[in-house]
Amino acid sequence: MASQANCALPAGFQLDRYRIERQLSLGGFSIVYLAFDTDGTPVAIKEYLPNSLALRKSGQIEPQVPADNMPAFRYGMKCFFEEGRALARLLHPNVVRVLNFFRANGTVYMVMQFERGRTLHDYIQRHRGQVSERFIRNVFIRMLNGLREVHAHKLLHLDIKPSNIYLRADGTPVLLDFGAARQTLAQEQPMLKPMYTPGFASPEHYANRERLGPWSDIYSVGASMHACIAGSSPPRSDERVKKDAFIPLAKIYAGKYSPQLLELVDWCLKLDPLQRPQSVYTLQKELGQKPRSQEEAPPQSRIDSLISMLKSSIGKN
Repeated sequence: MASQANCALPAGFQLDRYRIERQLSLGGFSIVYLAFDTDGTPVAIKEYLPNSLALRKSGQIEPQVPADNMPAFRYGMKCFFEEGRALARLLHPNVVRVLNFFRANGTVYMVMQFERGRTLHDYIQRHRGQVSERFIRNVFIRMLNGLREVHAHKLLHLDIKPSNIYLRADGTPVLLDFGAARQTLAQEQPMLKPMYTPGFASPEHYANRERLGPWSDIYSVGASMHACIAGSSPPRSDERVKKDAFIPLAKIYAGKYSPQLLELVDWCLKLDPLQRPQSVYTLQKELGQKPRSQEEAPPQSRIDSLISMLKSSIGKN
């Protein structure tokens, strides 16, 4: 079935105890709405509606799913529901808060706390080429607090990118839109093409999925920091595996950002999962270190330089 654009539920529609206000975003697997509960509290509601499996035309409420697609649709719906159940157990200020999840209209809905602010993607676009190192460190150190909590619950995010990192009005980051359900769906149903954002997914997102782990999210974190610095993501990892055209940031942006930060981003973007930081804690610890200046060499480099100078001096005498 060809990919088709689904129509959103109409404004004013009563969904359980929530009134739909308007559509916030539309993706390949879901539609997100702004709604209000019976107390008038704003919430964000994500509706499971994969374009490749179901179609809802204008004026319809329940999506139409062809018989051939029904097994995959139902399996994905189950995964989406389980994702909501898992996220509802997470209580962390840097992870989106899931308030409720329920079945209705032949599909599943996830109700989340509505956050006011803007995405990191929007911030990058507005400050292209001028995102400071201090800002990058502050945002990602706090975002990683949330990711550590996710990993502590034996979950993976699998869809980290600037548009899924939300900045509240006070600047604190919130992780949004987990990709766990769609990843499981793609893994169990090979007829479905997994939807990744080019440049932010690790090589193991595309192949060798048994190698997925915390290091896969760390690759995506590195790609997101890359976007802050370069204004765009690194080259697609599936293309890099064939022919790696990636130029390390430490070569391109030397002098504009500290060597420590640039080397850290390059470390996260290693193609081999075992060559990246293996835990969020490791990455967070490195991000929290005081950056050394461009002129300041690391201790071992200074020692090697002194030894070289001594050898040269002895040789002349």
